[in-house]
Amino acid sequence: MSQVRVEARALIKRYGNLTAVRDLEFEIGSGEVLGFLGPNGAGKSTTMKMLTGFLAPSSGTAIINGHDIVEDSLAARRCMGYLPEGAPAYGEMTVRAFLEFVAGARGYSGAEARSRAAAALERLNLSRVPEQPIETLSKGFKRRVGLAQAILHDPDVLILDEPTDGLDPNQKHEVRTLIREMAADKIIVISTHILEEVAAVCNRAMIIADGRLLVDDTPAGLLKRSRYHNAVTLEVDQPERAASVLSELSQARKVEIREGEVTVFPAEGAELLEVVSGVVREQGWAVRELRLEKGRMDEVFRQVTQQEVAA
Repeated sequence: MSQVRVEARALIKRYGNLTAVRDLEFEIGSGEVLGFLGPNGAGKSTTMKMLTGFLAPSSGTAIINGHDIVEDSLAARRCMGYLPEGAPAYGEMTVRAFLEFVAGARGYSGAEARSRAAAALERLNLSRVPEQPIETLSKGFKRRVGLAQAILHDPDVLILDEPTDGLDPNQKHEVRTLIREMAADKIIVISTHILEEVAAVCNRAMIIADGRLLVDDTPAGLLKRSRYHNAVTLEVDQPERAASVLSELSQARKVEIREGEVTVFPAEGAELLEVVSGVVREQGWAVRELRLEKGRMDEVFRQVTQQEVAA
């Protein structure tokens, strides 16, 4: 079986004088779950619509498993499942009828179409509502119907725009588990504004703003960009006194107090956890929590996107 690949080649989308996507280029391979991040209006949904052939680029193209999305759109789209923003569907249809309709549109018929629809119902935990009209479902169930139609034909490439939008915590867990289970031999692209989603399911992350690709890294790599990476935070009585003592450490570059917590930032190359733990024992402090910081994704996101705005 050939390696699954997606390539964006100099993708540009203009709306009159507005350029929504600016010369995007990247490649994605089998087994990658890519988190596509950016502030509102960054060009995330526009990019995904161009990748899936729902929106023609002003220039450039995308290659899906060797098929040009502009020149050979039908073949490219056969390789993909797409969950668009808002999960549009035929509201008057029942869940089962809609999924069987989608199966028919995908080229299945008879028992095979029914089997594909039934499997998607089961996989997305929709077995309680198969005969219910889609327009009567909650937002979370509608989102799950949208994801069911995207995976129904077992595509090599899944493009998911805000896949957990409107889901409760249990439903989010189920969908994230499903994404991890499917990821081994597929490409999955997830556009999201939920930063925890990236850490939960992605092994690669891109940040775009103003239609430009700013960062392409692993989630762990993004966290290393955070000033909190390898810092030590403790919740302790008399935080001002603790901060004063800890600021004298040669391994500490800086100490901050925020919302009653003391955070010690390491000097270049310093390892703080054992040092700070030793000070806590020596001082006999009553510590309610002490943790080593991996980094904070929200801080990295703000830093990267605000630098773009400032530029």
